[in-house]
Amino acid sequence: MRGGRPAPEAVQTVAVVGTGVIGAGWAAHFLRMGYDVVAWDPGPGAADRLTAHVEYAWPALERLGLRPAASPDRLRFAGSLAEAAADAQFVQESAPEVLDVKIALLAEIDAVTPPDVVIGSSTSGFMMSDMAAQTKAPGRFVVGHPFNPPYLIPLVEIVGGRATDPVAVTWAEKFYTRAGKVCLTMHREVPGFVGNRLQEALWREALHMINSGQATVQQIDDSITHGPGLRWALMGPMLTFHLAGGQGGMAHMLDHFGPALLQPWTRLSAPELTPRLRDMVVAGVDESIGDVTVRHLERQRDDFLADLLLLIEKHRRA
Repeated sequence: MRGGRPAPEAVQTVAVVGTGVIGAGWAAHFLRMGYDVVAWDPGPGAADRLTAHVEYAWPALERLGLRPAASPDRLRFAGSLAEAAADAQFVQESAPEVLDVKIALLAEIDAVTPPDVVIGSSTSGFMMSDMAAQTKAPGRFVVGHPFNPPYLIPLVEIVGGRATDPVAVTWAEKFYTRAGKVCLTMHREVPGFVGNRLQEALWREALHMINSGQATVQQIDDSITHGPGLRWALMGPMLTFHLAGGQGGMAHMLDHFGPALLQPWTRLSAPELTPRLRDMVVAGVDESIGDVTVRHLERQRDDFLADLLLLIEKHRRA
């Protein structure tokens, strides 16, 4: 405990504020993890939609495995925001992605939530420094950005605002980890965080290609699902390019293919591949893989891709 705040592993009750697609997904996830979930949403019919969403998601969650005492019966829909927050030991906000709405709602949540409770926002791209502008206790507010559907995709991106207490960020990271998430904790605010900035770059180029007649919607989807998307599921773009360098790894890849950054392959301007940037990327890969050899990674990749291709074929036949 710190100033009345429960330890992350002691949390039993989570409030979910906003029960659209993301909020409902969070509710299903927290229920799977064995928490009591108190939800609130002012929209008409929100309670029925939330119950239906949890029922829909539950078979997949059962396949993944339920924590002890996990049950849809631990879901309760509150009649007011104050009721939802009253007994919460953590709050997950998932209101529409409109900055003015976020600012007003976070201020309301701040006013009715016990003072030591950490409050996370599911925002897709707003910075907490902006969203918490009208809160009285901005030190407890963090971004906890999930990926859809939150009950299946493990990643959550965590970052505080300028006024966020670093202790709250650390607490949130421990809580989300305890709640079964894979945490990417950022040290600096940036709109869109990491995953959405990368998704958005690809999305914008795809729209450019469709608009210019350079590719169709189907060609764009096929280029990812039958190509780099298969590799990214295991290793991500950086490690994938490390293997593109063969036994020389990322250093050889950058030295050999670096000039391609000057080619008009995308409408996004590339940074200059300075020696500093080159060395930062190589060092980052070395740090991430440790003593693992390229040959070992290639074997891991090939075994994974063979399994994945067979799984894809199974689902395409279904």
